[in-house]
Amino acid sequence: MKIALFGRAFRPEREPYIQRLLDELSQRDVKVIMFAPLFQFLKASGIVFGDYPIFQRPEDVKDVDYAISIGGDGTLLETATFIGDSQIPIMGINAGRLGFLANIPIDKIEPAIQALFEGGYKLDSRNLIELNSNKQLFGNLNFGLNEFSVLRRDTSSMITIHTYIDGQFLNSYWADGLIISTPTGSTGYSLSCGGPLVMPKTNNFIISPVNPHNLNVRPMVVPDSCEISLTVEGRSHSFLASLDSRSVAVDANTQMTIKRADFSVKLIEFEDNGYFQTLREKLNWGMDLRGGYNQGEKSISN
Repeated sequence: MKIALFGRAFRPEREPYIQRLLDELSQRDVKVIMFAPLFQFLKASGIVFGDYPIFQRPEDVKDVDYAISIGGDGTLLETATFIGDSQIPIMGINAGRLGFLANIPIDKIEPAIQALFEGGYKLDSRNLIELNSNKQLFGNLNFGLNEFSVLRRDTSSMITIHTYIDGQFLNSYWADGLIISTPTGSTGYSLSCGGPLVMPKTNNFIISPVNPHNLNVRPMVVPDSCEISLTVEGRSHSFLASLDSRSVAVDANTQMTIKRADFSVKLIEFEDNGYFQTLREKLNWGMDLRGGYNQGEKSISN
């Protein structure tokens, strides 16, 4: 079995858990390749590991069986960018903070690896969002798992985002920006702007304005079979376009079209880290502040 390890720097208290992960993989005689920034960080931290090959480009991971993302949700989004259309399953270990996507607790590494080797998991297929424009904004990596957004830049003035769905005019949003989110991204930036929670397999986009001038403008859910076209204008001639964690400057002559990508990303899901379980834990649903959750937690090994 061949596994690619993704990650960057993380807090020192996480290091013993990462050592346990590397030891576990070594004991199982797994062929490991490691993302170059993670390799350099672990080497500087004094963590003991083998002479692993390193990689820096998406084409370097096309032949692996699994990808393990070590970090927060941002790391998993970067991992998804590397994986692209290769359909390699991704397991997210949460060495960050919230962890909606990287939702395997870092202290559950051993049972997670055991379940992985025993086939005790299912694959959760997540749709991606794709951006096309009249300018080369993100090169060949013009897709994302969470969202695309266009935002004001270097000015306090709002911008106007003219929005069309399948060529029909929807609205001109006068706001700080506009977010086009996948269901996966509905728990991210869109949620902080008042967008709804949307289940991953519902095949929708969520259009969420960022601080709109008109208070009666609300987020809207549309099918992801449609194409959403955007143009932007404002007092400034430069705006910010973001695709997950990547951002570029665009101008008013940039025409952008958002649609569902032709491929998906497969996330590894164990019995006790499913979507509803994650929502309950991360959003503190059902929590009694006097004594924890109303229902006890299960472990991967149960």
